[in-house]
Amino acid sequence: MSIYQFLIAVRQRDGETLQNEQGETTSHLMGFFYRTIRMVENGIKPCYVFDGKPPELKSGVLAKRFERREEAKEEGDEAKEVGTTEEVEKFSRRQVRVTKEHNEECRKLLGLMGIPVVVAPSEAEAQCAELARGGLVYGAGSEDMDTLTFNSPILLRHLTFSENRKEPILEISLPAVLEGLEMDMPQFVELCILLGCDYLEPIKGVGPKSALKLLREHGSLGAVVEHLRSKQASREDADEEGEGKKKKGGVHVPEEWPWERAKDLFLQPDVTPADSFELEWKAPDLDGLVQFLVTEKGFNEDRVRKGAEKLTKHIGAKQQGRLDSFFKVAPKAVPEKKEKGAPVGGKGTKRKAGEQDASGSKKKRK
Repeated sequence: MSIYQFLIAVRQRDGETLQNEQGETTSHLMGFFYRTIRMVENGIKPCYVFDGKPPELKSGVLAKRFERREEAKEEGDEAKEVGTTEEVEKFSRRQVRVTKEHNEECRKLLGLMGIPVVVAPSEAEAQCAELARGGLVYGAGSEDMDTLTFNSPILLRHLTFSENRKEPILEISLPAVLEGLEMDMPQFVELCILLGCDYLEPIKGVGPKSALKLLREHGSLGAVVEHLRSKQASREDADEEGEGKKKKGGVHVPEEWPWERAKDLFLQPDVTPADSFELEWKAPDLDGLVQFLVTEKGFNEDRVRKGAEKLTKHIGAKQQGRLDSFFKVAPKAVPEKKEKGAPVGGKGTKRKAGEQDASGSKKKRK
């Protein structure tokens, strides 16, 4: 996610990505270099986790993303002919794609900076959660709320946002969320799947409050799906009896909706055990950084050397106990304990109110 964010955010005044004289994109390298330095200066020791092979169940989502990029490309070409500068920039951002080369260059840069890198066997969010559970890092930094569903005890959001956005870091405590919802982890995973995840199409017509209510009433996601399909079938029968006059709205469960497989992916993800790693933060390789960033990528040598000096100065220094010096941290809202049987509002749910309790990119700190 961080690479994608930097490709989107780090741009020239004309809206195009940063490029060197050879026409190679450098936005991702610029973003990683300076953002990482800022974190290290403030006592945060990041460890970056990169995606491995996506699960087969995610192929549908990836195909749809590809379709949207192709549509954006066509609309962008048209905007270049007749549209405004703003329209051209909008469609240009929608066409952004993270390539294998982007990944390899970022990993090379981080290695030269002395920052540990982990390549996940599958989903990076799942590996982040594993490192956090294993105590190797303080929490998982990500904008993807599925990180909580992968059982990360702490999620930090907005960690890689620029200062200009003035967004405080949001910290979400999974134990606090579970306590507030009065759920165990498998129940929480079912709630998150019902609200929408990367592996399945969303169920149209189901929002945070209705999802929580349905699970309270029916006890499990399987029972909820059975109930919704029954209502859907009754509605379709009524439409046929009404001479084909279909009513608008209503909840629609996709015909193929393998929620059990999605649940298994969240509860038993493909990860490398945390005890297999020994994360180490080292002094930067100055000569290597100059060769890569200055000679090969056209960066300003003086700025690269100054950045390396900051890394050398702070990487071995005592790290901060909190994030306050890096960004203003939003206070955590501790949900009130409800009486047993009392209805629980949707504010603690994954998609809507998770952001009020807490926070995250694929970065973490001890």
